[in-house]
Amino acid sequence: MPEALYEIRGLTKRYGRKLVLDGLDFDIHRSECLVILGRSGSGKSVTLRQLNGLEKPDAGSVVFDGTDLTSLEERELFTVRRRIGMLFQSGALFDSMNVFENVAFPLREHSRLKPREIRETVRHKLSLVKLKDVERKMPSDLSGGMRKRVALARSLALEPEMMLFDEPTTGLDPITSATIGKLIKSIQSELGVTSAVVTHDIPLARRVGDRVALLADGKFRFLGDWQEAERSDDPALCDFLSGREEEVEENVA
Repeated sequence: MPEALYEIRGLTKRYGRKLVLDGLDFDIHRSECLVILGRSGSGKSVTLRQLNGLEKPDAGSVVFDGTDLTSLEERELFTVRRRIGMLFQSGALFDSMNVFENVAFPLREHSRLKPREIRETVRHKLSLVKLKDVERKMPSDLSGGMRKRVALARSLALEPEMMLFDEPTTGLDPITSATIGKLIKSIQSELGVTSAVVTHDIPLARRVGDRVALLADGKFRFLGDWQEAERSDDPALCDFLSGREEEVEENVA
């Protein structure tokens, strides 16, 4: 069996009376990309935020490389989070900083690199996401796809072992989305980074995912590789993968 980087057991999360995650059990294997699919509001992003301790579950454990994140105080999470990069849906770049400053920010805050080493690292991370001659540009000068790639470069600055992607292609055209997918795949293969990708973009999921999970009603209705997904007779999974519309009953007067 592949070695697990994450072991999640009994993960439960409520917001008020709404039960969003209902006792999730799953592993994320080292060097794999796990894609989490689900409809809007199904709890995909909530699941992702549990994986780096941005939110605490109401019950259950999130064990990352032998450490249960749910047992750590905020200051104790600091060291672990250096090993876990996250690409937010919006990119979350600092609008007042240029590209160089954005990518250099975590290096200046969390490393002891000298200025020359920071410059070299920033150039290298930008080259990984296929960007050059953009260091002095402001985020407002960039296209949506370029901003997402700068944010990806920044998330890779501290050389994380794990990458979390929250809807990485939202708002992007199909060609740019395919470029982001190619980058996620190349980062995984070239750097050996483990990934979890939350998305409803089926072409992206097929491009990057080693395994796929479908989240519905607080649980994984399916978790397996693509061959298993294609053989599944679960109607919800089949409809989601094929993009079929749900049937809506009409009210008859």
